[in-house]
Amino acid sequence: MRVIVIGAGSLGIHLTKNMIELGKEVILIEKEESIAKELAETLDCTIINAEGTRPDILEKADISNADAIVACTSNDQNNILIGLIARDAKVGKIILKIDDKQFMDIANKLGFYYMINPSSISSRYIADVLRGINTIELSNLVRSNVRFMGVMATDDVIDKKLSEISLPEDSAFIGLYRKSDFILAGKDPKLREKDEVIIVTTADQIKAVNESMGRKIEE
Repeated sequence: MRVIVIGAGSLGIHLTKNMIELGKEVILIEKEESIAKELAETLDCTIINAEGTRPDILEKADISNADAIVACTSNDQNNILIGLIARDAKVGKIILKIDDKQFMDIANKLGFYYMINPSSISSRYIADVLRGINTIELSNLVRSNVRFMGVMATDDVIDKKLSEISLPEDSAFIGLYRKSDFILAGKDPKLREKDEVIIVTTADQIKAVNESMGRKIEE
């Protein structure tokens, strides 16, 4: 697997190290010369010191042959731009780090499904701790081939009740987020625009779940 990571912040560096440990081919792009130089001496991967939003730099990283690209710079607009370039190059998996909710909405409208919002995840966990609530991290629930998915409602499923959507075997609806509210699947809500549906499934059924929800994911 060939992965291009853009942005050597804490997320980008940790991801790069994990991918290297898993034996993946990683190309890390970082615009700050001092950071790129230091990482080139410590990481066993290709480091490119350049601006990752430039098409010529992404071509230098051989984006057309990448299996995945992760845009995790500190700039949401740049990450979305990188995603658009990657989509044009037909990269199979495009993952964007988005900090500002308004840009998450824009990325959703542009059809990007894989987004990370580290500040939101961290702040919710800290808020729970301060309230004396010992929450279980989702990572502790993901074992074996079990996967939890958050899927934004598409035009294909809007105005349908959850009971009217056929999921593949070994898959089930947990509920959905509607703005700040969470609605359990047992209430059989009718989907609206911007609803995020939470589904539990298995790794081998992820593509089928996406198709059931009207999402066409390229291999």
